[in-house]
Amino acid sequence: MRAIDLITDEIPPLMHTDTGEKALNWMEEFKVSHLPVLKDGNFVGIISESDILDKMDMEKTLDKLFQHLPRVYALGTDHIYQVLSKIAEAKLSVIPILDEKEKYIGCTTVQHLMSLIANTGSIKENGGILVLEVASVDYSMAQIGQIVESNDAKILSSYIMSSTDSTTIEVTLKINKVDLDRIIRTFERYDYVIKASFQKSSYNDDMQFRYDALMNYLNL
Repeated sequence: MRAIDLITDEIPPLMHTDTGEKALNWMEEFKVSHLPVLKDGNFVGIISESDILDKMDMEKTLDKLFQHLPRVYALGTDHIYQVLSKIAEAKLSVIPILDEKEKYIGCTTVQHLMSLIANTGSIKENGGILVLEVASVDYSMAQIGQIVESNDAKILSSYIMSSTDSTTIEVTLKINKVDLDRIIRTFERYDYVIKASFQKSSYNDDMQFRYDALMNYLNL
């Protein structure tokens, strides 16, 4: 999914002649802490709530309050992962989207992105989640996939988290089975560390059965 497909019409841009007070009012209305600023249809930069609150005179226009604004943006051709990376790096609630000539074509919000991600792909599909801790030098998605598939299951999606001060990485798997007990045991035989699992196990089913039986007995 490209950035141009992520544009939402809900957030309008500010003009350089708008006041700081108007910018704050719009941020409150649209539940964001950043807004893009345009001048003659061209992207000037992005303004934050905290930047405006640092100024003393809210009645002045933005071009009077600020000589320069950060020009953080995504190109319409950027992949959604690149958009998310830029948002995270700059800690934005809104990111402007420009075309290849750096003309403003719209923007998207963190909330809109999360909604799109949650409603597409494997996230909505039924299944379990498994979190593995793996030494960086031993990481092999081919082996991980082989272990999962040896249990008649498939990986729906995966992502990796790592830090510069650690020699291990965290691999999160979304698997198309709600009972991961067999898969977990197989990973353990291969000396993988299971950090967490989110599943519906046979143990939980048995506990639910026993609880329901007890409740039925007490209601007699």
